[in-house]
Amino acid sequence: MRGTMVDVRTDDGVADAYLVSPDGAGPLPGVLFYMDAFGLRPRLYEMADRITERGYAVLVPNLLYRGGRAPLADLAGLADPEQRRGIIGRMMPLMRALDTAAITRDTRAYLDFLTTQDGVAAGPAAIVGYCMGGTNGLRAIEAYPERIVALASFHGGNLATDEPDSPHLWVGRITGEVYFAHADRDHAMPREQIDRLEAALDAADVRFRSEVYSGAAHGFTMSDAAAYSAEAERRHWEKLFELLGNALPTPAG
Repeated sequence: MRGTMVDVRTDDGVADAYLVSPDGAGPLPGVLFYMDAFGLRPRLYEMADRITERGYAVLVPNLLYRGGRAPLADLAGLADPEQRRGIIGRMMPLMRALDTAAITRDTRAYLDFLTTQDGVAAGPAAIVGYCMGGTNGLRAIEAYPERIVALASFHGGNLATDEPDSPHLWVGRITGEVYFAHADRDHAMPREQIDRLEAALDAADVRFRSEVYSGAAHGFTMSDAAAYSAEAERRHWEKLFELLGNALPTPAG
């Protein structure tokens, strides 16, 4: 396994990113890993490495690179709920600035970078997103249905709001397979939004699964944060690898 920090040039600047790929011959399928609000850090590298162990090349870009290189805040207190709120406050303006147009431009650059690396297949790719990464992962697969064949979103928020640019309004563009894991204690994705998202996916005849993880809070996959749930994290790995195996199998199967 080979992991390194890289720079990805976009239309709007340069995004720092973590790139990891398996040892051995390719070409291997690529996976975009869209981060949560807290950004690039050891926990995300561990998670990307685990996906790579299954035979995938993984790129984890700093989605908030317009605000600077990672880390964008002191993450030492991430496990403390009070300090976590302060970190979110620091990130919120950057998150709001990452609109549909920006993530669409960026995703093209990330795909172009990943799929032109040595040993990586030219396409298609898959995407996995956490928190804000799940929201932007949905926007990405809608923008590039011919290049992204699968999306797994874990505790993604604001996927089906009343806003005119809500991601659920364009799910009819999706041609691949999608999976959504929602926390049942998540103010960013309440039951009414889950119902609205599922109705839109059904109406568009998208291949999808949408599940609510009982007892889980927003951020349940992140072992360095206060909301972490070991059981929910275990389930998330099972569902992620099931999706990847179905939609984007590796050469070894």
